[in-house]
Amino acid sequence: RPCPPCILAHHEARSWRTRNGTHPTRRISPKSLKVCGASGALSFQPFISYSGRLESLVNYQTMIMSLTAMDIANASLLDEATAAAEGMVMAFVSASQKKKTFVVDRGVSPQTIAVLRTRAKGFGINVVVGDVTGAVADSSANTDICGVLVQYPDVNGQIRDFSGLSDSVHALGAIVVCATDLLALTSLKPPGEWGADIVLGNSARFGVPAGYGGPHAAFFAVTDKLKRKMPGRLIGRSRDTTGQPAYRLALQTREQHIRREKATSNICTSQALLANMAAMYAVYHGPAGLKAIADKVHAFTQVLASAVQGFGYKIVNDTFFDTLTIDVSSVAGEAEALHAASVAAAINLRNVSSESVGVTLDESVTPEDLIALINVFASAASKASVARSSLVAPDGPSIPQPFVRTSTFLTNPVFNKHHSETEMLRYIFHLASKDVGLVHSMIPLGSCTMKLNSTSSMIPLTWPEFSQVHPFAPYDQVKGYHTIIRELEDDLCKITGFHATSLQPNSGAAGEYAGLCVIRAYHESRGEAQRDICLIPL
Repeated sequence: RPCPPCILAHHEARSWRTRNGTHPTRRISPKSLKVCGASGALSFQPFISYSGRLESLVNYQTMIMSLTAMDIANASLLDEATAAAEGMVMAFVSASQKKKTFVVDRGVSPQTIAVLRTRAKGFGINVVVGDVTGAVADSSANTDICGVLVQYPDVNGQIRDFSGLSDSVHALGAIVVCATDLLALTSLKPPGEWGADIVLGNSARFGVPAGYGGPHAAFFAVTDKLKRKMPGRLIGRSRDTTGQPAYRLALQTREQHIRREKATSNICTSQALLANMAAMYAVYHGPAGLKAIADKVHAFTQVLASAVQGFGYKIVNDTFFDTLTIDVSSVAGEAEALHAASVAAAINLRNVSSESVGVTLDESVTPEDLIALINVFASAASKASVARSSLVAPDGPSIPQPFVRTSTFLTNPVFNKHHSETEMLRYIFHLASKDVGLVHSMIPLGSCTMKLNSTSSMIPLTWPEFSQVHPFAPYDQVKGYHTIIRELEDDLCKITGFHATSLQPNSGAAGEYAGLCVIRAYHESRGEAQRDICLIPL
């Protein structure tokens, strides 16, 4: 087989300017990814053997609670889409499984909607995608609603006021679930302040690269009244017998190894390494640094909006943080003309419709990148190229005042003192020194997660050819990735003796559920859908 660098030579370097839940970012600490002490331990070791990692996960939970303005957050879930599915099931269970309609706003990411439909089928939940405000106001059908899901900002970049919707949903005894963006929440009024009950999303924007779709740590935060139904792990701080601070797992009341058939979730794990990377990103930048990044992203988006409007294009969304949906029909005809111009400039835009394209900016965008993007629109409009000197900086943020965040965030001392490379390096190794890993000894514990993340395996993950690939990249741009995926599938088939392999599940719990779905689909294909009993040995 060819070596990985040779395989990755088949990748095309492209800039991605699309939302869909994934944003290019700058890793704050490849050191935290590569060091064995941070990545070589197991999920079921005694608490005392990984107290440093648990302390970092407490930082992560604190970060999520602060940015979302929610009461409690877990130590991460597997990805945003399955986190949304967990939120839907929580809404269903909170309604005592009597209300079976879950309304999803049409502005939610399409991959999230797809996962919701798959998960809902097993619970008998009716997923309705469309206008959430209209669905909630429809008195002929709203009594069966257990919850709603909105995205803030939505997939098209629109920022909407959901406070009135939240009041209406609560009046029905239902739950409001909100998918959101952590960087945007440094500038936008947090969901906890306008009535959301569950807030979730992808924390990868905080220093975790795209990686062709993952792995990423999803965040999940809830109000206090829902904490005992929340899936995943919660890290708590206590004291040991000598009175010293001690971190441990807490409140695992909803999972299958405790509640058996009454469990509300089979998720008992987290994306700990990726959550810790996101936490370290927040620790390093602090509230001021994160706000500066958000302000830069928003300002660049304002410059782009002003430029394309000057060419005659129409901005569809009247409010935005970092994403624009642009109607190109009056200037360039069909959107295909824009895509052709962008591909020629090594830039990928989001395909919204035959008349519109989507553009999302992020912290990796430089002034030169912005000029290149603006000139794509100039070229498609048969306008002269623009120079950097012709661009005008905005007077200030364009976010309407009702949406502007006024509350403080990340006030904990840990987010306000490790802002130099030296301080950050010392803090990472201070935490790593509290853990027992392969740098100290063997780990004599067998479990389903008994595997070694060797340094030689972790280093290639930092290569840009691996890490900076967007999950929606066209096949012809990611042939190297597909070669590796296909070879791994073939190897697993040979090892297990099976004929096909799916690499989709993100954990053992997700694999269990995927397996049950396959078994059920098999019986349905044979006309034996009534076979719905699964025997599980104790």
